Amino acid sequence: MSASYLDVAVEAARRAGAFLREHRGAARSVSMKSSPINLVTEIDRGAEALVVERIHHHFPDHSILAEEGGALERSRTHRWVIDPLDGTTNFVHGLPLFAVSIALEIEGRVAVGVVFDPNLGECFVAERGRGATVNGVPLRISATPSLAKSLLATGFPYTVSVAPDNNLAEHAAFTRRSRIVRELGTAAITLAWVAAGRLDGFWELALGPWDVAAGGLLVEEAGGRISNLEGGPVDVAAPAVVASNGAIHDEMIRTLKEVRAQ
Repeated sequence: MSASYLDVAVEAARRAGAFLREHRGAARSVSMKSSPINLVTEIDRGAEALVVERIHHHFPDHSILAEEGGALERSRTHRWVIDPLDGTTNFVHGLPLFAVSIALEIEGRVAVGVVFDPNLGECFVAERGRGATVNGVPLRISATPSLAKSLLATGFPYTVSVAPDNNLAEHAAFTRRSRIVRELGTAAITLAWVAAGRLDGFWELALGPWDVAAGGLLVEEAGGRISNLEGGPVDVAAPAVVASNGAIHDEMIRTLKEVRAQ
C-alpha cells in the first residue's frame, strides 16, 4: 500500500483539527438534524471542506462519504469516510472532547484509519496489517481479563427520549456487571481509547459509518475485536458495534443478548 494514503489522511486530519481548535467556543450557527441532540454547526462544515479539499487535491478520482456532505461517487474501489467533527455536542458546549475521523476503504474494506484529537494533540493512526500507533507509539489493547474488572463506554441514540430501543436497559446491565460505564460523546475517541487500552470495551446501538470506520481499524490493529451486537461482522452502512480487548468480548455479547431478549 502506498504510504501516501496515510500521509494524506494525517495531513487532512491535522489541518481540520487545527481549524476546530482555532474555532473552539466560536460556533455561531447551531442547527438540529434528526433531533434536538443531533447538532451541526458551520464549524463542522468548514472542517469537512478542509478534509475533502486535501483528499481531492491528491486523489481527485476517489469517492467521498462524509457526515455533513453525504456521498460523492467517483471511484468503485477507493472511498474516504469522513467525520470532520465527531463530538459536535461536546464542541458546542465547550467540552474539549471531540475529534476528526478519516478512513479510506479499498474494495469495501477499511485500509487506513486516522483519529485526531486536537485537544490532547494525539494522532491515532492504523494501516491494515501494519499495526496502530498514537503519535508514533504502538497501541495495544488492555489485558483486563473479565467484564467485572472492566472500564466500559457507550453512547445513546439521538432518539433516546422517544425510541423504545434506547440503550437504557443495556446501560443498566453493564453498569451492574462492570467496574463502571462512561459516555464520552464521541465514538471515534472512544474506539481509539479502546485501542490504546484506556478503555476495555465499548458498545453502541446506532452509529454512522463515519463514526466507526477509522476507530474500528484502530481496535483491530491494536489486537482487539470489533463486531455487531451478536458477535458477527459489523454492517458498515448502519453499524451497531461492540469493541473490546477481546478477552471480555464474549461476556459483552452475552449480556447484550440477555438484555435485548427481554
